[in-house]
Amino acid sequence: MKISDIRIRLINKETTRIKAIASMTIEDCFVVHDIKVLENDQGYFIAMPSKKTLEGDYKDIVHPLNTETRELISSLILTAYKEAKAKAEEN
Repeated sequence: MKISDIRIRLINKETTRIKAIASMTIEDCFVVHDIKVLENDQGYFIAMPSKKTLEGDYKDIVHPLNTETRELISSLILTAYKEAKAKAEEN
Protein backbone atom coordinates (compact mmCIF):
# COMPACT_ATOMS: atom_id res chain seq x y z
CA MET A 1 0.00 0.00 0.00
CA LYS A 2 1.32 3.41 -0.97
CA ILE A 3 0.20 6.55 0.82
CA SER A 4 0.46 9.09 -1.99
CA ASP A 5 -0.56 12.25 -0.10
CA ILE A 6 -1.25 13.49 3.42
CA ARG A 7 -2.82 16.87 4.14
CA ILE A 8 -2.91 18.38 7.60
CA ARG A 9 -5.28 21.06 8.89
CA LEU A 10 -3.96 22.37 12.21
CA ILE A 11 -6.38 23.12 15.06
CA ASN A 12 -5.14 26.03 17.18
CA LYS A 13 -7.32 25.75 20.27
CA GLU A 14 -5.75 25.19 23.66
CA THR A 15 -9.00 23.81 25.11
CA THR A 16 -9.15 20.68 22.94
CA ARG A 17 -7.08 17.52 22.68
CA ILE A 18 -7.54 17.56 18.90
CA LYS A 19 -4.44 19.14 17.39
CA ALA A 20 -5.12 18.54 13.68
CA ILE A 21 -7.37 16.88 11.13
CA ALA A 22 -5.67 14.83 8.42
CA SER A 23 -6.69 13.55 5.02
CA MET A 24 -4.81 10.65 3.49
CA THR A 25 -4.76 9.60 -0.17
CA ILE A 26 -4.00 5.94 -0.88
CA GLU A 27 -2.37 5.05 -4.21
CA ASP A 28 -3.77 8.20 -5.87
CA CYS A 29 -7.25 6.66 -5.97
CA PHE A 30 -8.84 6.53 -2.48
CA VAL A 31 -9.09 9.31 0.13
CA VAL A 32 -9.80 9.05 3.85
CA HIS A 33 -10.82 12.34 5.50
CA ASP A 34 -11.24 13.33 9.14
CA ILE A 35 -8.38 11.40 10.72
CA LYS A 36 -7.81 13.17 14.03
CA VAL A 37 -4.40 13.93 15.54
CA LEU A 38 -4.87 13.99 19.31
CA GLU A 39 -2.62 14.63 22.30
CA ASN A 40 -2.73 13.00 25.71
CA ASP A 41 -0.26 12.55 28.58
CA GLN A 42 1.73 9.96 26.59
CA GLY A 43 2.07 12.13 23.46
CA TYR A 44 0.39 12.28 20.07
CA PHE A 45 -1.75 9.61 18.45
CA ILE A 46 -4.29 9.32 15.65
CA ALA A 47 -7.96 8.37 15.68
CA MET A 48 -9.60 7.08 12.54
CA PRO A 49 -12.90 8.61 11.34
CA SER A 50 -15.79 7.43 13.48
CA LYS A 51 -19.49 7.92 14.11
CA LYS A 52 -21.56 7.84 17.28
CA THR A 53 -23.78 4.78 17.67
CA LEU A 54 -27.29 4.82 19.08
CA GLU A 55 -25.84 3.52 22.36
CA GLY A 56 -23.53 6.55 22.60
CA ASP A 57 -20.30 4.72 21.77
CA TYR A 58 -18.04 5.62 18.86
CA LYS A 59 -17.32 3.16 16.05
CA ASP A 60 -14.62 3.58 13.40
CA ILE A 61 -15.98 4.08 9.89
CA VAL A 62 -12.69 3.01 8.29
CA HIS A 63 -9.68 1.38 9.91
CA PRO A 64 -6.57 -0.66 9.13
CA LEU A 65 -6.95 -4.42 9.31
CA ASN A 66 -3.56 -5.12 10.86
CA THR A 67 -1.03 -3.60 13.25
CA GLU A 68 1.62 -3.06 10.57
CA THR A 69 -0.70 -0.90 8.48
CA ARG A 70 -1.96 1.03 11.52
CA GLU A 71 1.63 1.79 12.57
CA LEU A 72 2.55 2.90 9.03
CA ILE A 73 -0.45 5.25 8.78
CA SER A 74 0.14 6.61 12.28
CA SER A 75 3.83 7.24 11.65
CA LEU A 76 3.25 9.02 8.34
CA ILE A 77 0.43 11.21 9.65
CA LEU A 78 2.25 12.15 12.85
CA THR A 79 5.38 13.03 10.86
CA ALA A 80 3.30 15.22 8.52
CA TYR A 81 1.64 16.83 11.55
CA LYS A 82 4.99 17.67 13.18
CA GLU A 83 6.26 19.15 9.90
CA ALA A 84 3.10 21.26 9.47
CA LYS A 85 3.30 22.42 13.08
CA ALA A 86 6.99 23.39 12.74
CA LYS A 87 6.27 25.27 9.50
CA ALA A 88 3.38 27.15 11.13
CA GLU A 89 5.57 28.12 14.08
CA GLU A 90 8.21 29.52 11.69
CA ASN A 91 5.66 31.85 10.16
